[in-house]
Amino acid sequence: MQTQLPAEFIATDRGRRANEILRSCVHCGFCNATCPTYQLSGDELDGPRGRIYLIKELFEGAASPERVTQHLDRCLTCRACETTCPSGVAYGELADIARIQIGPRRLGRQGVLRRLLQWLVSDARRLRLLSRIGKYVRFLLPRALASQVPDSVTQGLAGSTQGTQRVLLLQGCAQQVTTGEVNESLQTLLADLDIGVITAPREGCCGSLDLHLGDEAKTLDAVRNNVDALFPLLNQVNAIVSTASGCGVTVKDYGSLMAADPAYAERAARVAEATLDVSEYLGGLEATLTAKFPGKRVAWHPPCSLQHGQQLEGLVERLLVAAGYELLPVADAHLCCGSAGTYSVLQPVWSDQLRQNKLQALQFHQPDLIATANVGCQTHLADGTKTPVMHWIELLS
Repeated sequence: MQTQLPAEFIATDRGRRANEILRSCVHCGFCNATCPTYQLSGDELDGPRGRIYLIKELFEGAASPERVTQHLDRCLTCRACETTCPSGVAYGELADIARIQIGPRRLGRQGVLRRLLQWLVSDARRLRLLSRIGKYVRFLLPRALASQVPDSVTQGLAGSTQGTQRVLLLQGCAQQVTTGEVNESLQTLLADLDIGVITAPREGCCGSLDLHLGDEAKTLDAVRNNVDALFPLLNQVNAIVSTASGCGVTVKDYGSLMAADPAYAERAARVAEATLDVSEYLGGLEATLTAKFPGKRVAWHPPCSLQHGQQLEGLVERLLVAAGYELLPVADAHLCCGSAGTYSVLQPVWSDQLRQNKLQALQFHQPDLIATANVGCQTHLADGTKTPVMHWIELLS
């Protein structure tokens, strides 16, 4: 793609990187074939190729921010286009640069919701308190918000455990409030393998929420907080482990996010290098794992942040099969379920349609269980079906 970005923009690290990504696109359109939002609307501007053109025009000053914002806000950042792209276009990174250029502010209801989500979701204590209250006033909330209020509120891990090895387990923000049983299950599983678990008391939100809402300042503050919390513990553990793939993909990117900050760049890179998805950590231990629910037929939903963001495919499936489960075929497994962090609140109509499509595919062969690997996918899918939806770690013993 030819570009004519302003010289002052290209002189910045962000502008230089945006120019590189834009120029790597060859307009082939393969990305549209795997884009969930393009499949919903059929509008070129709601597919990756169209959004790339809009982003280019935004940087060149030829498109109004409002026009770009409309279509960029509809993007799930699922990054299925990256898995498909033959040219290796880093679309997710380009979209985040554009979001930062536009900024986090929106007018009207969207603006209010975005500010509320930033204030609420990234603080586990605040989220836990208001979730408990929310159960009693759910009927007063807008439908998109009411659907996010958990039926039960969970706690973070109570303490550390000992073993011949130890890992630092990320607790996240939304995960410890809505699906805290996932990390409890992993802690128990690892204890049986003589692997201890510690947590970082000062750990906060990984920063992904603010990043995808275009708030660079809050994103970098969140990253700095976690680097300060996690880095001092690295010499005590073999790895940092994430059971929420949406958090893991962001923490793994800390080195890039902090590359321009001399005070944090090296430590952030060390944290990123030490971080593994739990499927990577357990990958060599499959012979020791057994099924907690033997004989159950499982439909597996790989979150976008796992299969496209972290490019981890086949690991969870291998572990579940080794444990004794029958995995059922699922059509269009590459497509997003519609959760996508804050997307289910900010774009509820498209999110609901994507969930409906995904559940139809997952339930086609009538599974006993649906398994996934991210808190957002788990709660979003569970809200639309009576089939139990669980984190895959909960299926192992």
